[in-house]
Amino acid sequence: MIAQYVVVRGRVQGVGYRFAMADAAAEANVKGWVRNRDDGAVEAHIQGDPEAVSRVVAWCRRGPPAARVGAVDVTEAQIDSSLEDFAIRGNA
Repeated sequence: MIAQYVVVRGRVQGVGYRFAMADAAAEANVKGWVRNRDDGAVEAHIQGDPEAVSRVVAWCRRGPPAARVGAVDVTEAQIDSSLEDFAIRGNA
Protein backbone atom coordinates (compact mmCIF):
# COMPACT_ATOMS: atom_id res chain seq x y z
CA MET A 1 0.00 0.00 0.00
CA ILE A 2 1.14 3.56 -0.75
CA ALA A 3 -0.16 7.02 0.12
CA GLN A 4 0.13 10.25 -1.82
CA TYR A 5 -0.79 13.85 -1.05
CA VAL A 6 -2.10 15.74 -4.08
CA VAL A 7 -2.68 19.47 -4.63
CA VAL A 8 -4.64 20.41 -7.75
CA ARG A 9 -4.63 23.99 -9.03
CA GLY A 10 -6.62 25.69 -11.74
CA ARG A 11 -10.38 26.03 -12.12
CA VAL A 12 -11.14 23.22 -9.67
CA GLN A 13 -13.58 24.72 -7.19
CA GLY A 14 -17.27 25.17 -7.97
CA VAL A 15 -17.16 22.60 -10.78
CA GLY A 16 -17.95 19.39 -8.87
CA TYR A 17 -14.30 18.36 -8.63
CA ARG A 18 -14.48 16.92 -5.10
CA PHE A 19 -17.62 14.91 -5.81
CA ALA A 20 -16.26 13.53 -9.08
CA MET A 21 -12.98 12.67 -7.38
CA ALA A 22 -14.84 10.79 -4.65
CA ASP A 23 -16.55 8.75 -7.39
CA ALA A 24 -13.20 8.06 -9.10
CA ALA A 25 -11.68 7.03 -5.76
CA ALA A 26 -14.59 4.70 -4.96
CA GLU A 27 -14.27 3.11 -8.40
CA ALA A 28 -10.54 2.55 -7.81
CA ASN A 29 -11.18 1.26 -4.27
CA VAL A 30 -8.79 3.67 -2.55
CA LYS A 31 -9.12 5.35 0.82
CA GLY A 32 -8.50 8.97 1.76
CA TRP A 33 -10.11 12.37 1.55
CA VAL A 34 -10.47 15.47 -0.62
CA ARG A 35 -11.22 19.08 0.31
CA ASN A 36 -11.12 22.64 -1.01
CA ARG A 37 -8.36 24.96 0.14
CA ASP A 38 -8.74 28.66 0.87
CA ASP A 39 -6.29 29.48 -1.95
CA GLY A 40 -8.63 28.02 -4.61
CA ALA A 41 -6.83 24.69 -4.92
CA VAL A 42 -8.14 21.23 -4.05
CA GLU A 43 -6.06 18.91 -1.87
CA ALA A 44 -6.38 15.18 -1.31
CA HIS A 45 -4.83 12.25 0.52
CA ILE A 46 -5.08 9.03 -1.49
CA GLN A 47 -3.94 5.62 -0.27
CA GLY A 48 -4.26 2.05 -1.43
CA ASP A 49 -2.81 -0.33 -3.99
CA PRO A 50 -0.09 1.48 -5.99
CA GLU A 51 -1.86 0.89 -9.33
CA ALA A 52 -5.18 2.17 -7.95
CA VAL A 53 -3.56 5.27 -6.44
CA SER A 54 -1.86 5.94 -9.79
CA ARG A 55 -5.21 5.72 -11.58
CA VAL A 56 -6.77 8.29 -9.25
CA VAL A 57 -3.77 10.63 -9.57
CA ALA A 58 -4.06 10.33 -13.37
CA TRP A 59 -7.77 11.21 -13.04
CA CYS A 60 -6.77 14.28 -10.96
CA ARG A 61 -4.79 15.58 -13.94
CA ARG A 62 -8.02 15.62 -16.01
CA GLY A 63 -10.75 16.20 -13.45
CA PRO A 64 -14.45 16.45 -14.29
CA PRO A 65 -15.56 18.04 -17.58
CA ALA A 66 -16.09 21.57 -16.17
CA ALA A 67 -12.66 21.70 -14.47
CA ARG A 68 -9.58 23.28 -16.01
CA VAL A 69 -6.63 21.66 -14.25
CA GLY A 70 -3.54 23.87 -14.37
CA ALA A 71 -1.11 21.94 -12.17
CA VAL A 72 -1.02 18.82 -10.02
CA ASP A 73 1.62 18.44 -7.31
CA VAL A 74 2.07 14.93 -5.91
CA THR A 75 4.17 13.99 -2.89
CA GLU A 76 4.57 10.80 -0.92
CA ALA A 77 2.52 10.69 2.28
CA GLN A 78 2.29 8.59 5.43
CA ILE A 79 -0.28 5.78 5.49
CA ASP A 80 -3.22 6.80 7.70
CA SER A 81 -4.53 3.58 9.25
CA SER A 82 -7.60 5.40 10.63
CA LEU A 83 -9.08 5.89 7.13
CA GLU A 84 -11.94 3.52 6.34
CA ASP A 85 -13.20 5.02 3.06
CA PHE A 86 -12.81 8.05 0.81
CA ALA A 87 -14.48 11.17 2.19
CA ILE A 88 -15.21 14.72 1.13
CA ARG A 89 -14.02 16.99 3.93
CA GLY A 90 -14.80 20.59 4.77
CA ASN A 91 -12.59 23.41 3.55
CA ALA A 92 -9.01 23.66 4.80
